[in-house]
Amino acid sequence: MHTTNKSFIWRGEMSWRPTYRSSKFRNVYGKADNREECFDGIPITRSVHDSQFCAVNPKFLAIVTESAGGGSFLVIPVSKSGRIDPHYPKVCGHQGNVLDIKWNPFMDHVIASCSEDCSVRIWEIPEGGLRRNMTASALELHGHTRRVGLIEWHPTCSGLLFSAGYDNKIFLWNLEIGGPVKRIDCHSEVILCISLNADGTLLATTCKDNRLRLIEPRSGKVLQEADCKNHRVNRVVFLGNTRRLITTGVSQWNTRQVALWDQDDLTRPITEEEIDGLSGLLFPFYDADTHMLYLAGKGDGNIRYYEIHKEKPYLQYLMEFRSPSPQKGLGVMPKRGLDVGACEVFRFYKLVTLRGLVEPVSMIVPRRSETYQEDIYPMTPGTEPAVSPDEWLSGINRGEVCVVVSSASSFAYFTRHPFIFVRAAPVLMSLKGSYKRPDQKALRASKRERRAMVLLKLFFRQQDELKRLREELNHRDTRITQLELELKNLKNDCNSRPSCLRCGSPMSTSRPQPPSIS
Repeated sequence: MHTTNKSFIWRGEMSWRPTYRSSKFRNVYGKADNREECFDGIPITRSVHDSQFCAVNPKFLAIVTESAGGGSFLVIPVSKSGRIDPHYPKVCGHQGNVLDIKWNPFMDHVIASCSEDCSVRIWEIPEGGLRRNMTASALELHGHTRRVGLIEWHPTCSGLLFSAGYDNKIFLWNLEIGGPVKRIDCHSEVILCISLNADGTLLATTCKDNRLRLIEPRSGKVLQEADCKNHRVNRVVFLGNTRRLITTGVSQWNTRQVALWDQDDLTRPITEEEIDGLSGLLFPFYDADTHMLYLAGKGDGNIRYYEIHKEKPYLQYLMEFRSPSPQKGLGVMPKRGLDVGACEVFRFYKLVTLRGLVEPVSMIVPRRSETYQEDIYPMTPGTEPAVSPDEWLSGINRGEVCVVVSSASSFAYFTRHPFIFVRAAPVLMSLKGSYKRPDQKALRASKRERRAMVLLKLFFRQQDELKRLREELNHRDTRITQLELELKNLKNDCNSRPSCLRCGSPMSTSRPQPPSIS
């Protein structure tokens, strides 16, 4: 008996079975839109630069196009899908090929672009879209000595922009003054990727010298540096507020690989996972609201997605979206532009160069109910900046200003760090003017007012739910009455017919017709 207990304990300690984790996103599936909802006839660029060549927001879709005698890109309203006119107006002010484009996260009509002509330009798109070719930019930034390959907006301040060029330098631009406020010169080779954390206080870079760097962007000081010899890094992404990073690259056996890092200790990765043996660059996309990681390879037709956990297994494979069409780049729609009614949690805009097509691909959580699913839509960053450029440069840090994603959402924003209720109105800001700062009185709202607003929001939500349940109850009562009436009619019909003496089944009361005499 004693031996049996020991063997039972030994089997429990040496169990190889992985712990099961229940997840609300394990059945997420990808759905490509119909051909009518795609954007067709677009001359997508044939540049071999490792960039997305696509940017999207709830109003516009921007795609870098192939052009002769300078660089250009299209700006199309998201609602105008279908075949695009070959003579559709373009943004064509650059003297060289456009290498990267990014929409301002706080102003849907402002987009930044960088080019081989060593310049960064800011464009202001009209409200209804372009009606003629745009050649004059709202702001032109010069400082790089070689072509500029990467740009990135500050996540909490609308007036700051980062750019990285082939001169191995990173510039921090203040758009209020129209010039650089910081130059980061700590890279010995070409910079491959730049990424900012949630509040913009840390900058992560990957370089051609196979090093991962963590930089303080205000001072340009390198806080940590990792030598990635076994994992040659190409792309890096911060994982929201989890204090971790994800990098994609190539292992020493020339297989594509993903690695998870702790931003406080870059001596070695937390975990590494090999993906496949293909040669295309692997682009990582992270959704901080659902903690899901999407991996899409350049030249591949599939998109893999994982769920990130704080404990083992850190990367839990969920599923894979497969398509026969290879992708050149991918644009990602912000959360405030998704279809909440269809339980859509992520949307890609896939560039298919061979067909001149931009194909939307939606990631959907299957749910039976058609009501708003609050558990899969936490608060997400909105269109209100948390700090002004002068405040951030002076050392003030604030978290992202977030909005509740729903079909009936109003301009009610919240901040994550600290959690303060903010009531804001739409802000119209000009690029050449000064940026409007957040209302300080609203930021210092009292605890009683915050509690009252939260309770009021909960009250209205419960009222809507009660109204929906009452309507559903009335509909079912009406249906029950109809079914009872139909059953009663059937019984009366059966009772009115004479039954057969042998089987008891009702007989037909109609008389047989006499045979016709020809």
